[in-house]
Amino acid sequence: MDGVMEIITGREGRRRWSTADKLRIVAETQEPGVAIRAVAARHDICESLLFTWRRQVREGVLRAASDMAMFMPVQMIGVAPTESMPSNSAPHSVAPMRSVPTSGLIEIELGNGRHVRVGSDVNLGALRRVLAALRE
Repeated sequence: MDGVMEIITGREGRRRWSTADKLRIVAETQEPGVAIRAVAARHDICESLLFTWRRQVREGVLRAASDMAMFMPVQMIGVAPTESMPSNSAPHSVAPMRSVPTSGLIEIELGNGRHVRVGSDVNLGALRRVLAALRE
């Protein structure tokens, strides 16, 4: 009896997905009427991995690079004069002077004019959620 036998071994080994690929696949699951199982099968990934990525998007852990933190200019307020800066000159500033925050406070100025002050012991997850809400 001649026949062909196909051996199905399951999913292949560990693959590396770029953030853009993960976000694209998660976006597919958010279309109306789309089954998560079908999206997972189409991309040959486990459903549990897809659910993990969806949770990470909801929590703000997985997001596009343009939404990630970036360096912003920092301005020192109330700087004491140094040898390189004469006492009669003031530091250059672009924003109006505000009251100096107490020690341990961090002030974050968002592009839309909103300000957030947090202590040095702030929970990073909570701060991430607050900043995401304020950007909207």
